[in-house]
Formats: sequence, C-alpha cells, structure tokens
Amino acid sequence: MATTIRPGTKTISMVPAPEETVPEPVTQRKQADSGRFRLQVDRQTKASYVTYEAAEKVGLGIKKEHPTVQVAVYDSVESFSKIIELP
Repeated sequence: MATTIRPGTKTISMVPAPEETVPEPVTQRKQADSGRFRLQVDRQTKASYVTYEAAEKVGLGIKKEHPTVQVAVYDSVESFSKIIELP
C-alpha cells in the first residue's frame, strides 16, 4: 500500500469573537429582595415591602380570598414573623 503525501498543510486562523457578557445561570432562586418586610404564603416568600403596613395590606387581601392558607409578614431585620388572621 502506498502512502500519499499531502501537499502543504493549511493553517486556519479564526477571528477572535468579540467579548460577550456571560449570562447568569438560570436558577429558581430569586435575587435578594430590597424590602425589610417579606410577605410569606404557606412559608414561601412571595414579595418584599419597605413598610409593614404595605405587606400587611396585601397579606390581608390574600387571606380574605384564600382563608385556608397561612399568611405571614416576616421582618428580616428583627427576625420576627407575624401571622395574619382574619378580623
């Protein structure tokens, strides 16, 4: 069997790709909330609010529509949670 010699080798130079931003990995965890008071429904954080009154107002609306779920407002600074009850 005879081997054939290839005529000269070619060098392929690739143009460097422009720098791209690396996308953040997709996760289920949300970014840190900016508000102090967190609204929790069945121990799952749903939203963050700056004032307790705003979180309590939304929580009371959820509790009126769905009385069987547990709704609470968690204070992230004092590490205190208050469960919202219907009046």
